[in-house]
Amino acid sequence: MDPRINPYAPGAGYPPPELAGRDDIVERASIALNRIKAGRPSRSMIFYGLRGVGKTVLLNKVRLDAEAQEIATVHIEAPEGKSLPAALLPSLRSTLIKLSRMEAMKAGFSGVLRTVSGLARALKIKYEDIEIGLDGGDDGPGGTGDLETDLVDLLDTVGRAAKAQKTAIIILIDELQYIREEQLGSLIAALHRANQNQLPVALFAAGLPQLLGLAGRARSYAERLFEYVPIDQLDEEAARLALCRPAERENVAFAEGAVAEIIQQTHGYPYFLQEWGKHSWDLARSSPITQQDAEAATAAALAELDASFFRVRFDRLTPAEKRYLRAMAELGAGPHRSGDIAEKLGRPVTTVAPTRNSLIAKGMLYSPSHGDTAFTVPLFDGFMKRIMAFPF
Repeated sequence: MDPRINPYAPGAGYPPPELAGRDDIVERASIALNRIKAGRPSRSMIFYGLRGVGKTVLLNKVRLDAEAQEIATVHIEAPEGKSLPAALLPSLRSTLIKLSRMEAMKAGFSGVLRTVSGLARALKIKYEDIEIGLDGGDDGPGGTGDLETDLVDLLDTVGRAAKAQKTAIIILIDELQYIREEQLGSLIAALHRANQNQLPVALFAAGLPQLLGLAGRARSYAERLFEYVPIDQLDEEAARLALCRPAERENVAFAEGAVAEIIQQTHGYPYFLQEWGKHSWDLARSSPITQQDAEAATAAALAELDASFFRVRFDRLTPAEKRYLRAMAELGAGPHRSGDIAEKLGRPVTTVAPTRNSLIAKGMLYSPSHGDTAFTVPLFDGFMKRIMAFPF
């Protein structure tokens, strides 16, 4: 069928044509935004789950809903190897500049801009990766150079300015698991103080399942400060809606066998549903899309995933990490006991523990319970079997 009108949208954080199965989460986030802007208490929210479940899509939905309510947003992705100040301060300053251009906001936010500039200068000594454009003129108050102290002061200043203007500041951070533990602890402490002072500042974040343990280690009260929202694969009804409804809008149907094949192959993961939907559409000659079309789409989708989605993650790994994942894949999708993986490798579990830890740090694995190990990327076990022979 005509690829020009193919409705499916596989991509990193790209909104799907049908956001199925997430109505409750969207509504909870909307209520939180309404309460924060109105000056009522509401916990910050953290979306956590595996790759491909739509965490970034939900985070972007929150951002758009906040901006529709004229709530100021600071949106960043936490990259590996970059400090929190380097990621946060330029984006925060950019958001404040936009607000200060509004006549009603100038008085309230001009001082905050000077505070951000002074804080950036102080922290640049400690975190040399900070890059922030600074205007000439009054430098404003300087920071102490201690991240926690400065973040507490900064969010307090920002929150008071926002409160005076009857608005709010929402910080959105994707890939939160890449923020180092001590820096995450400083951010949590600053949010906690803003919360205690009843200021309209909140965090909406997304990341992998290890976030729960990371936040808990960073600050013991994190479990009370945040609402942790698990994002998982879609159930069969929601998966069917995500797959079929976009096609129905173009007067195209899926045969029942095609729907069953795609849901079975994708396990209901939203990103994979978009990949299989795209390839099924492109390969089908006409409506309805048949089971044979869906089976051909399975081969095409896996080939594309192997060349991109899976491959870019595989290429970041060391030879030892690749062997660890291949041995793990031999056991199946998981989760698996660490000792069983070590046994597959023919090595004592203590000698492969550093490799496991590095894979967790890279976001390839997580530990769903003590001693267990699982892939953060769904279907990655199949990819490892296709790309590497075993035994070595």
